[in-house]
Amino acid sequence: MTERANYLSVEDLVARIADGALLAIPANESGVAMAATRALIRRGVKDLRLLTVPVSGIQADLLIGAGCVTEIETSAVSLSEYGPAPRFTEAVQSGAVTIREATCPAIHSGLQAAEKGIPFMPLRGIIGSDILAHRPDWKIIDNPLAGPGDPGGDPPSDPIVLLPAIAPDVALFHAPTGDAAGNVWVGRERDLTTMAHASKETLVTVEEVYDGDFHDDPRLGAGALSSLYVSAVAHAPKGAWPMGLADRYGDDADHLRLYAEHARTKDGFARYLETFVFGEGGA
Repeated sequence: MTERANYLSVEDLVARIADGALLAIPANESGVAMAATRALIRRGVKDLRLLTVPVSGIQADLLIGAGCVTEIETSAVSLSEYGPAPRFTEAVQSGAVTIREATCPAIHSGLQAAEKGIPFMPLRGIIGSDILAHRPDWKIIDNPLAGPGDPGGDPPSDPIVLLPAIAPDVALFHAPTGDAAGNVWVGRERDLTTMAHASKETLVTVEEVYDGDFHDDPRLGAGALSSLYVSAVAHAPKGAWPMGLADRYGDDADHLRLYAEHARTKDGFARYLETFVFGEGGA
Protein backbone atom coordinates (compact mmCIF):
# COMPACT_ATOMS: atom_id res chain seq x y z
CA MET A 1 0.00 0.00 0.00
CA THR A 2 1.46 3.36 -1.03
CA GLU A 3 0.28 6.58 0.56
CA ARG A 4 -0.53 9.52 -1.65
CA ALA A 5 2.37 12.01 -1.69
CA ASN A 6 0.35 14.90 -0.27
CA TYR A 7 -1.18 13.08 2.68
CA LEU A 8 -0.38 15.28 5.66
CA SER A 9 0.47 14.59 9.27
CA VAL A 10 -2.39 15.24 11.67
CA GLU A 11 -0.51 18.27 13.00
CA ASP A 12 -0.07 19.73 9.52
CA LEU A 13 -3.71 19.03 8.74
CA VAL A 14 -5.06 21.02 11.70
CA ALA A 15 -2.57 23.82 11.03
CA ARG A 16 -4.91 24.74 8.19
CA ILE A 17 -7.68 25.66 10.68
CA ALA A 18 -7.27 29.35 11.48
CA ASP A 19 -8.18 31.08 14.72
CA GLY A 20 -11.76 32.33 14.48
CA ALA A 21 -12.78 29.78 11.84
CA LEU A 22 -16.34 28.53 11.53
CA LEU A 23 -15.66 24.82 12.06
CA ALA A 24 -18.24 22.15 11.23
CA ILE A 25 -18.01 18.83 13.10
CA PRO A 26 -20.28 15.79 12.74
CA ALA A 27 -22.32 13.80 15.21
CA ASN A 28 -20.54 11.08 17.18
CA GLU A 29 -21.82 8.24 15.03
CA SER A 30 -20.79 9.87 11.75
CA GLY A 31 -17.01 9.94 12.23
CA VAL A 32 -15.51 12.30 14.81
CA ALA A 33 -11.91 13.39 14.19
CA MET A 34 -10.72 13.09 17.77
CA ALA A 35 -6.99 12.71 17.03
CA ALA A 36 -7.22 15.93 15.03
CA THR A 37 -9.17 17.58 17.83
CA ARG A 38 -6.44 16.80 20.35
CA ALA A 39 -3.83 18.14 17.92
CA LEU A 40 -5.90 21.29 17.45
CA ILE A 41 -5.99 21.88 21.20
CA ARG A 42 -2.24 21.28 21.46
CA ARG A 43 -1.74 23.86 18.74
CA GLY A 44 -3.62 26.42 20.85
CA VAL A 45 -6.34 27.38 18.38
CA LYS A 46 -8.57 30.23 19.60
CA ASP A 47 -11.97 31.81 18.96
CA LEU A 48 -13.46 28.94 16.98
CA ARG A 49 -17.09 29.26 15.98
CA LEU A 50 -18.29 25.68 16.25
CA LEU A 51 -21.11 24.20 14.18
CA THR A 52 -22.30 20.76 15.26
CA VAL A 53 -23.99 18.74 12.51
CA PRO A 54 -26.34 18.56 14.17
CA VAL A 55 -25.23 17.49 17.68
CA SER A 56 -21.96 16.74 19.45
CA GLY A 57 -20.49 15.21 22.58
CA ILE A 58 -16.95 14.88 23.89
CA GLN A 59 -15.45 16.63 20.85
CA ALA A 60 -17.30 19.91 21.44
CA ASP A 61 -16.92 19.59 25.21
CA LEU A 62 -13.14 19.17 24.90
CA LEU A 63 -12.72 22.14 22.57
CA ILE A 64 -14.87 24.36 24.78
CA GLY A 65 -13.19 23.28 28.00
CA ALA A 66 -9.76 23.91 26.48
CA GLY A 67 -10.74 27.50 25.70
CA CYS A 68 -10.74 27.08 21.93
CA VAL A 69 -14.37 28.14 21.27
CA THR A 70 -16.19 31.46 21.60
CA GLU A 71 -19.46 30.53 19.85
CA ILE A 72 -21.38 27.36 19.11
CA GLU A 73 -24.40 26.70 16.92
CA THR A 74 -25.92 23.39 17.93
CA SER A 75 -29.01 21.31 18.49
CA ALA A 76 -27.45 19.65 21.55
CA VAL A 77 -24.16 18.85 23.25
CA SER A 78 -24.31 15.84 25.54
CA LEU A 79 -22.23 12.87 26.65
CA SER A 80 -25.37 10.75 26.15
CA GLU A 81 -25.52 7.87 28.64
CA TYR A 82 -22.40 9.19 30.37
CA GLY A 83 -24.20 12.34 31.46
CA PRO A 84 -24.31 16.03 30.49
CA ALA A 85 -21.38 17.75 28.81
CA PRO A 86 -19.86 19.56 31.82
CA ARG A 87 -17.51 22.02 30.12
CA PHE A 88 -20.19 23.03 27.60
CA THR A 89 -22.77 23.49 30.34
CA GLU A 90 -20.51 25.62 32.52
CA ALA A 91 -19.33 27.76 29.58
CA VAL A 92 -22.89 28.52 28.50
CA GLN A 93 -24.04 29.29 32.05
CA SER A 94 -21.07 31.59 32.68
CA GLY A 95 -21.38 33.32 29.32
CA ALA A 96 -17.88 32.23 28.26
CA VAL A 97 -19.38 30.82 25.07
CA THR A 98 -22.19 32.29 23.00
CA ILE A 99 -24.78 29.69 22.04
CA ARG A 100 -26.81 29.94 18.84
CA GLU A 101 -29.69 27.59 19.45
CA ALA A 102 -30.80 25.52 16.49
CA THR A 103 -32.67 22.38 15.56
CA CYS A 104 -31.41 19.40 13.61
CA PRO A 105 -33.50 20.20 10.50
CA ALA A 106 -32.45 23.86 10.67
CA ILE A 107 -28.74 23.03 10.65
CA HIS A 108 -29.15 20.56 7.81
CA SER A 109 -31.22 23.08 5.85
CA GLY A 110 -28.62 25.83 6.26
CA LEU A 111 -25.88 23.53 5.01
CA GLN A 112 -28.03 22.37 2.10
CA ALA A 113 -28.56 25.97 1.06
CA ALA A 114 -24.79 26.55 0.98
CA GLU A 115 -24.33 23.24 -0.84
CA LYS A 116 -26.71 24.45 -3.55
CA GLY A 117 -25.19 27.94 -3.70
CA ILE A 118 -28.39 29.70 -2.65
CA PRO A 119 -28.77 32.31 0.14
CA PHE A 120 -31.43 30.57 2.21
CA MET A 121 -33.56 27.48 2.61
CA PRO A 122 -37.27 27.49 3.55
CA LEU A 123 -38.44 25.33 6.44
CA ARG A 124 -41.90 25.07 7.95
CA GLY A 125 -41.62 22.70 10.93
CA ILE A 126 -40.18 25.16 13.47
CA ILE A 127 -43.08 27.61 13.19
CA GLY A 128 -44.75 27.92 16.59
CA SER A 129 -41.63 26.99 18.54
CA ASP A 130 -39.94 29.25 21.10
CA ILE A 131 -36.62 29.00 19.29
CA LEU A 132 -37.68 31.60 16.72
CA ALA A 133 -37.58 34.28 19.42
CA HIS A 134 -33.87 33.62 19.88
CA ARG A 135 -32.91 33.61 16.19
CA PRO A 136 -33.53 37.03 14.62
CA ASP A 137 -31.62 35.86 11.55
CA TRP A 138 -34.42 33.37 10.80
CA LYS A 139 -37.15 35.23 8.90
CA ILE A 140 -40.85 34.34 8.70
CA ILE A 141 -42.51 35.38 5.45
CA ASP A 142 -45.75 34.65 3.70
CA ASN A 143 -45.45 31.91 1.10
CA PRO A 144 -44.80 33.87 -2.13
CA LEU A 145 -46.12 30.97 -4.21
CA ALA A 146 -49.48 30.73 -2.47
CA GLY A 147 -52.40 30.55 -4.88
CA PRO A 148 -54.53 33.58 -5.74
CA GLY A 149 -57.24 32.39 -3.38
CA ASP A 150 -54.88 32.48 -0.39
CA PRO A 151 -54.93 36.01 1.01
CA GLY A 152 -51.80 37.58 2.42
CA GLY A 153 -51.80 39.51 5.62
CA ASP A 154 -50.06 40.27 8.87
CA PRO A 155 -49.31 37.86 10.39
CA PRO A 156 -48.67 35.79 7.26
CA SER A 157 -51.58 33.55 6.33
CA ASP A 158 -49.30 30.85 4.91
CA PRO A 159 -46.06 31.36 6.86
CA ILE A 160 -42.72 29.79 6.12
CA VAL A 161 -39.32 30.34 7.74
CA LEU A 162 -36.25 31.30 5.72
CA LEU A 163 -32.98 30.03 7.15
CA PRO A 164 -29.72 31.63 5.96
CA ALA A 165 -27.17 29.43 4.26
CA ILE A 166 -24.42 28.07 6.50
CA ALA A 167 -21.04 27.92 4.74
CA PRO A 168 -18.41 26.72 7.23
CA ASP A 169 -14.80 27.74 6.74
CA VAL A 170 -13.76 24.17 7.48
CA ALA A 171 -15.44 20.78 7.80
CA LEU A 172 -13.45 18.31 9.90
CA PHE A 173 -14.24 14.61 10.19
CA HIS A 174 -12.79 11.09 10.38
CA ALA A 175 -13.51 8.47 7.72
CA PRO A 176 -12.68 4.78 7.27
CA THR A 177 -10.54 5.09 4.14
CA GLY A 178 -8.89 7.51 1.78
CA ASP A 179 -7.47 6.51 -1.59
CA ALA A 180 -4.34 7.34 -3.56
CA ALA A 181 -6.26 9.88 -5.66
CA GLY A 182 -7.43 11.92 -2.64
CA ASN A 183 -11.01 10.65 -2.55
CA VAL A 184 -12.49 9.73 0.83
CA TRP A 185 -14.90 6.87 1.41
CA VAL A 186 -17.80 7.99 3.63
CA GLY A 187 -20.21 5.16 2.83
CA ARG A 188 -23.67 5.73 4.25
CA GLU A 189 -22.67 8.83 6.27
CA ARG A 190 -24.22 11.26 3.82
CA ASP A 191 -24.13 14.14 6.32
CA LEU A 192 -20.39 14.22 5.73
CA THR A 193 -20.95 14.78 2.03
CA THR A 194 -23.29 17.68 2.72
CA MET A 195 -20.75 19.20 5.13
CA ALA A 196 -18.01 18.94 2.52
CA HIS A 197 -20.13 20.41 -0.26
CA ALA A 198 -21.14 23.36 1.94
CA SER A 199 -17.70 24.16 3.38
CA LYS A 200 -14.87 26.21 1.96
CA GLU A 201 -12.37 23.56 3.01
CA THR A 202 -12.74 19.92 4.07
CA LEU A 203 -10.07 18.27 6.22
CA VAL A 204 -10.27 14.53 6.82
CA THR A 205 -8.42 11.96 8.88
CA VAL A 206 -8.71 8.35 7.75
CA GLU A 207 -8.14 4.92 9.29
CA GLU A 208 -6.33 3.51 6.29
CA VAL A 209 -5.16 4.36 2.80
CA TYR A 210 -6.40 2.44 -0.24
CA ASP A 211 -3.80 2.00 -2.97
CA GLY A 212 -6.04 2.84 -5.90
CA ASP A 213 -8.98 5.04 -6.92
CA PHE A 214 -12.41 4.37 -5.41
CA HIS A 215 -14.09 5.55 -8.59
CA ASP A 216 -12.55 2.69 -10.55
CA ASP A 217 -14.69 0.26 -8.52
CA PRO A 218 -18.48 0.75 -8.75
CA ARG A 219 -18.89 -0.92 -5.34
CA LEU A 220 -16.76 1.78 -3.73
CA GLY A 221 -17.43 4.76 -5.96
CA ALA A 222 -21.01 5.28 -4.79
CA GLY A 223 -19.84 5.82 -1.21
CA ALA A 224 -16.88 8.04 -2.06
CA LEU A 225 -16.55 11.77 -1.51
CA SER A 226 -14.70 13.15 -4.52
CA SER A 227 -11.29 14.73 -4.04
CA LEU A 228 -12.84 17.85 -5.62
CA TYR A 229 -14.37 18.49 -2.19
CA VAL A 230 -11.44 17.31 -0.05
CA SER A 231 -8.76 19.87 0.76
CA ALA A 232 -6.35 17.62 2.67
CA VAL A 233 -6.18 14.18 4.28
CA ALA A 234 -4.12 12.71 7.12
CA HIS A 235 -3.62 9.04 7.93
CA ALA A 236 -4.68 8.57 11.57
CA PRO A 237 -5.43 4.97 12.66
CA LYS A 238 -7.96 4.91 15.53
CA GLY A 239 -8.45 8.60 14.78
CA ALA A 240 -11.98 8.65 16.25
CA TRP A 241 -10.94 7.24 19.67
CA PRO A 242 -12.43 7.30 22.27
CA MET A 243 -15.49 7.49 20.04
CA GLY A 244 -16.18 4.61 17.70
CA LEU A 245 -16.21 4.38 13.94
CA ALA A 246 -19.04 2.47 12.27
CA ASP A 247 -18.09 -1.06 11.19
CA ARG A 248 -14.53 -0.62 12.56
CA TYR A 249 -14.60 -0.25 16.35
CA GLY A 250 -16.96 0.83 19.08
CA ASP A 251 -16.94 3.57 21.69
CA ASP A 252 -14.45 3.17 24.53
CA ALA A 253 -17.05 3.20 27.31
CA ASP A 254 -14.50 3.07 30.13
CA HIS A 255 -12.66 6.10 28.78
CA LEU A 256 -15.86 8.07 28.21
CA ARG A 257 -16.88 7.42 31.81
CA LEU A 258 -13.42 8.56 32.90
CA TYR A 259 -13.77 11.74 30.85
CA ALA A 260 -17.23 12.49 32.24
CA GLU A 261 -15.89 12.11 35.79
CA HIS A 262 -12.84 14.32 35.19
CA ALA A 263 -14.70 17.01 33.27
CA ARG A 264 -17.09 17.74 36.14
CA THR A 265 -14.54 20.10 37.67
CA LYS A 266 -11.97 22.49 36.21
CA ASP A 267 -9.16 20.77 38.07
CA GLY A 268 -10.27 17.35 36.88
CA PHE A 269 -10.55 18.58 33.32
CA ALA A 270 -7.05 20.09 33.54
CA ARG A 271 -5.71 16.72 34.67
CA TYR A 272 -7.49 15.04 31.76
CA LEU A 273 -5.90 17.47 29.29
CA GLU A 274 -2.46 16.96 30.82
CA THR A 275 -2.70 13.18 30.45
CA PHE A 276 -4.81 12.56 27.34
CA VAL A 277 -4.19 15.62 25.18
CA PHE A 278 -0.77 17.03 26.04
CA GLY A 279 0.68 13.83 27.53
CA GLU A 280 1.41 10.38 26.16
CA GLY A 281 -2.27 9.45 26.31
CA GLY A 282 -3.01 11.94 23.53
CA ALA A 283 -0.68 10.47 20.95
